[in-house]
Amino acid sequence: MSSLQQYGLLLALVIGTIGFVSILLLISRAIGTVRNEAGKNIPATSGVMARKPVWVRYHARYYGYALLFLAFDMEMAYMYPWAVVYKEVGLVALLDMGVFLAILFLGLLYGWSQGALRRQ
Repeated sequence: MSSLQQYGLLLALVIGTIGFVSILLLISRAIGTVRNEAGKNIPATSGVMARKPVWVRYHARYYGYALLFLAFDMEMAYMYPWAVVYKEVGLVALLDMGVFLAILFLGLLYGWSQGALRRQ
């Protein structure tokens, strides 16, 4: 399969996906009904009105946990393709992954030194 055929296939998949989503949205609008109610867009928790604005609920310390989670989540997203091509590339791929993991480990050490892993 030539590269032009691959790009054509990719374009067909993108157009097909956009068309499928558009058809589903049109069917949803045709069948469903929209009710405009006064209290529909007000934030509530279990039927009780929220006392504080939405952004006040989350403490800033949770952002550290979220960033560490994203860092290690991205690690797995990069390690799978690396593991697939490791046999073909060889030692260079191993060194590249070692540098990548060292950078992530430095980020983990920095987060640990700043107290991001401490229970609160």
